[in-house]
Amino acid sequence: MNTAEIRVEVAPGLALFVPHARRTGAHPLTVDGVSTLGHVIESLGVPLTEVGALVVDGREVPAAHIPADGESVAVRAVRRPQKVPGAPLRFLLDVHLGTLARRLRLLGVDTAYESTDIGDPALSARSAAEKRVLLSRDRGLLRRRELWAGGYVYSTSPDEQLHDVLDRFAPELRPWTRCTACNGLLRKATKEEVADQLKGGTQKSYDVFAQCTECGRAYWKGAHHQQLEAIVERALAEFA
Repeated sequence: MNTAEIRVEVAPGLALFVPHARRTGAHPLTVDGVSTLGHVIESLGVPLTEVGALVVDGREVPAAHIPADGESVAVRAVRRPQKVPGAPLRFLLDVHLGTLARRLRLLGVDTAYESTDIGDPALSARSAAEKRVLLSRDRGLLRRRELWAGGYVYSTSPDEQLHDVLDRFAPELRPWTRCTACNGLLRKATKEEVADQLKGGTQKSYDVFAQCTECGRAYWKGAHHQQLEAIVERALAEFA
């Protein structure tokens, strides 16, 4: 095995993934002469889902490139909005992103969500089978080879998470068209059709309803509607 030394510079937006000593400027790195550049970058801690381009000595190369001695590598972040080819844009979120899942569904974005921890292999397999972009804060999960596509969720704040996903992927927004509980599509419903889900006060105070075509859950403009309306209005004002 012939070792080689390269120099690697990571884009500022990816700095959180690498050790502090490598967060600014270019730094030397010894490679084995066999591993691909993609593997090398992942070994530094950067998931390839977050890499937009790998530039070696001024030219863009694929992740399969084998780095040679003396090469200078620039690791760039994904361009925004990020285009995800091959299927209608839809998402799969892991167990830790329930609030984000409900907000994306509120905006009409096709969003699958696992409310229990089904394990990394099952999540990545579902991403591949259904061609969904897997969103997670788990770096190890985003490194799984069977993923169809993925994205790291950088913040722990639901507001910031939603803003980041909308800014990065620019999904089509169709508010009030999906069930926030199961992701099914909503349809207009009469009060009689959802009467079994209404308590006395609701039945007297509201006349406009929607119902999920999948799970049957009823929706109306209840006590939390103003809060939800504010989320929708902010998203439409910035991303529609």
